[in-house]
Amino acid sequence: MAAVVVTPTAYQDLERIISSHSLPADSRHRVIASLRVLARFPRLGGALEGRWAGFRFLLGPWRWLLLVYVYDEAADRVAVVTIQDARSARSATTSR
Repeated sequence: MAAVVVTPTAYQDLERIISSHSLPADSRHRVIASLRVLARFPRLGGALEGRWAGFRFLLGPWRWLLLVYVYDEAADRVAVVTIQDARSARSATTSR
């Protein structure tokens, strides 16, 4: 099983989104639950393109919350690098 880690940047992103979107108190636990599946299936999320090539993403726990990660197969490690609002024009899923 792959190790799943949340980088400091992704943690800060989540904290900012929790505050700016007035998310519920259990938001951190919901995100952790969404990420657990990556331990067994590290390539589960969709591949990103363009400037985000090499990264993958999951949506969750809300369908607008983008969990962007990279899988290091040699180390068997998933690193969540950013957490974004997918509705933003600057999110990792946009073409620019």
